Amino acid sequence: MAMDSAQHRLFSEDGVTVEPVILVRGLRTAFGDHVVHENLDLIVFPGEIMVLVGGSGSGKTVLLRQIIGLAQPAAGTVRVLGQSLPDLTPAERRRLSRRWGMLFQAGALFSALSVFDNIALPLRELRTVPEDMVRDVVMCRLAMVGLSARDADKMPSDLSGGMIKRVALARALSLDPELLFLDEPTAGLDPLRSDEFVELVRSLHRQLRFTVVMVTHDLDTLIALASRVAVLADKRVVVCDTLPEVLKFEHPFINTFFLGERGRRALGDLAPKGLHNGKP
Repeated sequence: MAMDSAQHRLFSEDGVTVEPVILVRGLRTAFGDHVVHENLDLIVFPGEIMVLVGGSGSGKTVLLRQIIGLAQPAAGTVRVLGQSLPDLTPAERRRLSRRWGMLFQAGALFSALSVFDNIALPLRELRTVPEDMVRDVVMCRLAMVGLSARDADKMPSDLSGGMIKRVALARALSLDPELLFLDEPTAGLDPLRSDEFVELVRSLHRQLRFTVVMVTHDLDTLIALASRVAVLADKRVVVCDTLPEVLKFEHPFINTFFLGERGRRALGDLAPKGLHNGKP
């Protein structure tokens, strides 16, 4: 099913008009003569987990950076939480940024800061709570991601890969965001730690009801978490729908990524019957 039909179905679901959390229209991204995105559209709705997938160079992380205002497209519109980023003043953009959290691929913890100070950093920079309340918020976020008060004084160099991801997630959640961005959240984790982190995200999403936009190349993570999948190829989103519908869409990337031997093992019963690598 093509992207527009899926979006219209969701937008009209139960006859209720739903304002998108993210609306991208006609996006063009170019670095010199190299065009990454051309006429790219994407809609993300409240409460869903949108997973972005695509081949190397398809611009998944670039798109994520444009949505949160860290990079500017050459053309097109990007609206986040009802606001157009290019139209905002610096002060308005800072206020808007309090409403989302970001977990970068490698965690991006500050090596000179303790776990406590890493998580407290957004609270202190944006001054969202008084200093005497910062400790309570940090300890609450540590508990949310399955870490203890004893971990607060540790330095990033003392943490395992799984703990780094959890601290980075706690920091991303420090401002109680409506929107959470995850860039390759399980990259570098062994299968057990990856499964634990996926379950943590799923549990927090169920409890806190935030919207998630996630970039991943890991099929197990995608299958476990995705409400819908947006496939970036040919410089645009070629299909955006639930995973079973995406699997029906004919495209070389989908055939290779989802329907090759590795993909079919991960998909299990979800894999279309009678097909191998997109062919009967």
